[in-house]
Formats: sequence, C-alpha cells, structure tokens
Amino acid sequence: MNLEINVKAPVFKVKDVFGRLIDLDTYRDKKVLIGFFRHAGCPFCNLRVHALSKAYEELQAKGLEMIFFFESKDKVILRSSFHLGVSPIPIISDPEKYWYSVYGLENSAIKSGISHITSFVQAFVKAKAASVPVGMPPTGASLSTLPAEFLIDKGLIIHKLHYSQRLDDRMEIQEIFSFAEKL
Repeated sequence: MNLEINVKAPVFKVKDVFGRLIDLDTYRDKKVLIGFFRHAGCPFCNLRVHALSKAYEELQAKGLEMIFFFESKDKVILRSSFHLGVSPIPIISDPEKYWYSVYGLENSAIKSGISHITSFVQAFVKAKAASVPVGMPPTGASLSTLPAEFLIDKGLIIHKLHYSQRLDDRMEIQEIFSFAEKL
C-alpha cells in the first residue's frame, strides 16, 4: 500500500552499512530525502545515487539530509568503492525488503522488464561513462523492485513522494532543490 503526503513517515531505527545507528526520529527538525533503490549493481539506481551524491553538499547546506536504502546485503554494498564514496550519506541494507514494504514500494516484473528492454542499454552506457558500477543482481535479489523517493519535511511529515513507474523514472532534481530551499 502506497504512503500518502501530509502524513508522518514511518520511523525506522537501523544501522547503516557503515555501522552507524540511523534513527529517523533524530531527523525530525530537518528535511530529508529518503531514496529506495534496487540492488547495488543497478545502473539506473547508481546513476541516480551518483547525481544525488554530487548535489549532496549543496543540498545539505540548504538544510536537506539524505538516507539511501538498497536491497543488497551490506557485504555486497561494502565491496563497492563507489558506494563507500557515498558516505557521509547513510546507506541502509534491506535485503529482506522490510522497509521497502513499509514504505509501499511496488514490485512489477512487467514494468521492470519494459524498462530493461527500452532503456537498459542507454543506462549502461551512461553508467560506464560516469564510472558508476553496473552488475548483475546477486543471487536471490529481486529483478522487479521499482525505486521510490520521499521528501520528508520537518516533523517527519511526507511532503512529496515519487513511486517510480520505470527504472529510470525519478523525482526531478530541481524539485528536490526547491524543497530544500523552502522555508
């Protein structure tokens, strides 16, 4: 079931892959972007992580924090120098997809398959050009998870949500900047 805007975001308290305790409740006086991504080798997701991490310092200066979830196991994420370079942004491993379910992420083999057929080659080429990792999903990983992004306002209220309909469907970066700049 999808979440809705203007309601409190589900609060989590988990360790990220770097061993830090990430308690969403401690972000209640901040604005937060929570991004849910597929496996650590997904070129669509890693291109998005690359773009967001490049904008991180500027967005953080405007008062926006970020938290990323991946459905890969922490040991898979930690093998990637790309993902290690994302720190200080927390990356939370959720291979059981518990928080994916709580946040209402969709699984659709049809939508994922169409995305792979129509745009995988372009994403692969862009990822390689940007030195962003591309790899097959590990054994047991889902091929049908669709990403999602949530802008959480002060008080942990969901301001904006974006459930992707394709693997390359994301919230506009300018919309994230506008949210960060909003008083």
